[in-house]
Amino acid sequence: MSAAAPHTPVLIEPIIEACAPVSGTWLDGTFGFGGYARALLEAGAAHVIGIDRDPLAHELAGWVADEPRVTLIRGTFSELDRHGEALDGVVLDLGVSSMQLDRPERGFSFMSDGPLDMRMSQDGPSAADLVNELDERTIADILFNYGEERASRRIARAIVRARPLATTAELAALVEGCLPRPKPGQSHPATRTFQALRIAVNNEYGELAEGLMAAERALAPGGLLAVVTFHSVEDRMVKRFMQARAGQTGGPSRHAPDVAQAPPAFGLVTRKAIGADEAEVARNPRARSAKLRIARRTDAPAAPVDIKSLGMPVVKGFVT
Repeated sequence: MSAAAPHTPVLIEPIIEACAPVSGTWLDGTFGFGGYARALLEAGAAHVIGIDRDPLAHELAGWVADEPRVTLIRGTFSELDRHGEALDGVVLDLGVSSMQLDRPERGFSFMSDGPLDMRMSQDGPSAADLVNELDERTIADILFNYGEERASRRIARAIVRARPLATTAELAALVEGCLPRPKPGQSHPATRTFQALRIAVNNEYGELAEGLMAAERALAPGGLLAVVTFHSVEDRMVKRFMQARAGQTGGPSRHAPDVAQAPPAFGLVTRKAIGADEAEVARNPRARSAKLRIARRTDAPAAPVDIKSLGMPVVKGFVT
């Protein structure tokens, strides 16, 4: 990844184009380096509220002190409606950032050795705590449900036999020993295991489900919700939420009694997910798997959504 890549917000041009004219108050729920916030201000936003749970994002945000149009808050986007109301837009860039991946001491990457950490907020149980303290079945369920790892049971068994594990290199080597050698062009054997543990440590799916509902509560009529995802489970959750709240999940059976349908809380701006074009992928390889979905808030009352309907993976007995 080039030196400029960490400051390159993924799919920002399609977001700005689809949401034009950008104005009013926006909330960037995954502030990171502040790339989205800068782009939104340049496009016409009057104010951007930034939220990030990672202390490092706040340490690197020195420029915010000289930018009165940005308010930066330490917290999670699952509670974004506590920090803004009647918003004109909410943007969420999900997953792990280069700011985290590129620092071995944070323990997110198998590409360099470091402590087995993976905590975005830098507090609470770490990945090392999970692999060293959870039982074999729970570890296997995490790897399968959160990482879609087919060899989850084999890897979990190896983890329990080898523990304690303390570093990313130890875990990566262990997983490599459980799986066939990858063919050219295939991802590293530990990719799914590391993804699953990161998601578990940071409760990423729970945060997403709650964040989508919080955005619905915080957006003003006409406000826009733009979400960038990086793998299929995240995209499925966002797609199902937007479709459900736009009233596009299909009608009831014609044999069932008539039931009054609640007015839609969103209208779909993007009928299908938008991906990065070749030029963006060339500039920023992180954009290769990114998908963007956008919906516009109506004036209908906000309502809770059954998390099960979003297809959110759940590991029985595991709570972060």
